[in-house]
Amino acid sequence: MKQNIHNIERGVRVIAGLAIISLVFIGPQSAWGWLGLIPLATGIIGWCPPYALLGFSTCKKPE
Repeated sequence: MKQNIHNIERGVRVIAGLAIISLVFIGPQSAWGWLGLIPLATGIIGWCPPYALLGFSTCKKPE
């Protein structure tokens, strides 16, 4: 698996994932907050399956 997510986007995904997961514990306390695991996981590993399927990458291309 080659990294296809830029480092800035990875940080945004991790923060967004943690914010969504927090909905399980505070706020509306909904089980839907566990969907935050998806952006959290893709942000941590740096690889997004839909990006790979579509041939898309936000990483800088080497010149």
